[in-house]
Amino acid sequence: MAATAVRYLRSVGAPTATEPFDALPRPDLRAVGDDERQPVGPAEFRRVLGHFATGVTVITAYDEEHGPAGFACQSFASLSLDPPLVAFMVARTSTTWPRIARAGSFCVNVLGADQGELCRGFAVSGADKFAGVAYTGSPATGSPLLDGVPAWVDCTIHAVHTGGDHLIVVGRVAALGAAEGNAAGEAAPPLLFYRGKFGHLAD
Repeated sequence: MAATAVRYLRSVGAPTATEPFDALPRPDLRAVGDDERQPVGPAEFRRVLGHFATGVTVITAYDEEHGPAGFACQSFASLSLDPPLVAFMVARTSTTWPRIARAGSFCVNVLGADQGELCRGFAVSGADKFAGVAYTGSPATGSPLLDGVPAWVDCTIHAVHTGGDHLIVVGRVAALGAAEGNAAGEAAPPLLFYRGKFGHLAD
């Protein structure tokens, strides 16, 4: 994580130790008071937000120390066209995130409608998620690019922000691609997630 941050600061031309700069003021920190309560309960939060249908991805990286790493992720989105940036959210308690951070790069594997079981395999904590999973190294970063995915986005870590109990990871796109589709030129339908279940687009 620290090495990634250093690389990012160097890439944007941050001041070095030999260059004087004005330090930002220290932010005021506060603890949550005993009389403060969440405005909505977690169960109701999940129930209502579950009505927002999303696509499903697998975020992968190659950790030089421990090999391939990955997790299922529905909180992925495009962020910026110029420069090309994407973002995903990951729980701060994730055991996979430190390995992705250490790699400094990742590949977003967009799943197709027939890849629900593949997604379930990457949603399990503590298992060998890559057992029996075919992949190749992505062209720019070498992150695992899963066989048969309709689309993929190869990124370096651009920035990481805190967001409550999650981290907001911003990636700078280094390469991307999509499957050519069938004989009629139609793209493979996406895997969707809605109200706790997988779905797909109807004709």
